[in-house]
Amino acid sequence: MDNTEENAIQLHEDEEIIEVIDLNDTEPGPNDLADDLEDVDFEDAGNADDDNEGWETEDEMEAEVEQDDSELTFSKHTGSVFCVTLDPATNSMAVTGGEDDKAYVWRVSDGEVLLECTGHKDSVTCAVFSHDSSLVASGDMSGMIKVWKVETKEEIWSFEVGDLEWLEWHPCAPVLLAGTNDGSVWMWKIPAGDCKTFQSPACQATIGKVLPDGKRAVVGYEDGTVRVWDLKQGNAIHVIKGQDGHQGELTCLACNKDGSLVLTGSVDGSAKLINTTTGKVVGAFSVDGVKARGSKDEEKSNSVESVGFCNILPLIAVAYLDGTLAIYDLSTQVLRHRCQHEAGIVHLQWEDSSSVVSTCCLDGALRLWDARSGKMVSEYRGHTAEILDFAINREATLAVTASGDNQAKVFCLQRPDR
Repeated sequence: MDNTEENAIQLHEDEEIIEVIDLNDTEPGPNDLADDLEDVDFEDAGNADDDNEGWETEDEMEAEVEQDDSELTFSKHTGSVFCVTLDPATNSMAVTGGEDDKAYVWRVSDGEVLLECTGHKDSVTCAVFSHDSSLVASGDMSGMIKVWKVETKEEIWSFEVGDLEWLEWHPCAPVLLAGTNDGSVWMWKIPAGDCKTFQSPACQATIGKVLPDGKRAVVGYEDGTVRVWDLKQGNAIHVIKGQDGHQGELTCLACNKDGSLVLTGSVDGSAKLINTTTGKVVGAFSVDGVKARGSKDEEKSNSVESVGFCNILPLIAVAYLDGTLAIYDLSTQVLRHRCQHEAGIVHLQWEDSSSVVSTCCLDGALRLWDARSGKMVSEYRGHTAEILDFAINREATLAVTASGDNQAKVFCLQRPDR
């Protein structure tokens, strides 16, 4: 390396240091920023080789912050942000729920708060818009559920159930469903409050979804059972269990566009394809030879964390805790691609009208993958902790993420073909 290069590197490093000091002088950040600067040994700053490890651990978060691909950061939450959904009518509003016992409805374009949902007793883990975006439901871990009218910003209904597992609106009516720790599934007309419950053996109703016909709901349970419920009659049309079914708790489920097929995922490391008309398991998918990363228990299988159907091609995606995103051909049930992530995948979502599937990860990155080639299309960073949930708009031009760093972010999704 010649002197010119050395000087350039030294100058570059000095610039970085000056930049940090300037930020501190003109715009005070968190209280610990000053302490961080005191801890830095400026004499050794240029000698990266000797103290590289120290620099990386001390400044890892700061380095990540420097790469922030987001357009907007929503910072109102004072704890981890657990969930995010976009309003289905316009995709212009997001609702986020957090560890601070609050949910916020805010405008995606500028982050302006449109509604603050207060009065919860525990972390808000569920926050969802009704089919026409006029209502928003927020639910906390203790089982307090509240419904708010977005336009008037008023709470119009509330109810308390057992510990809440999931919350879901009916696809075409002001009807709300919830699953609880004791295995109950509740259904209410809002705001009248007329109520129906669907009773099961006493184990958690861990995940649930109303099918597109609006007449049936699919619910997965802690013991591995899947039930298809008739919402009008209140009875289970199909019960999927035993050898064909899952051998462990259900973690996720998704249905195809017409609701004829449901894909379920479980901690047992498998995904099952179920025909909702017959109640038969018509496919089973698992990735062999992988254990959950960081798993101390060698026998512990690699949990399926998220599943989904491609709308335009006969493909499905299965995301695993070990960081594997598996793309399967639906007709042949053959593994097409194995897209490896460096950390566990939390959630996946297919774009509405393309073969691109997005994932969010425990490493704080959002990634877009082309399911036809199995190649990564793009990667977005900006969070300093894991991404716990995300939503993509219909046009697939933006994503809204929720993270353990107390922030939600809006990312513009740029692709060469758009």
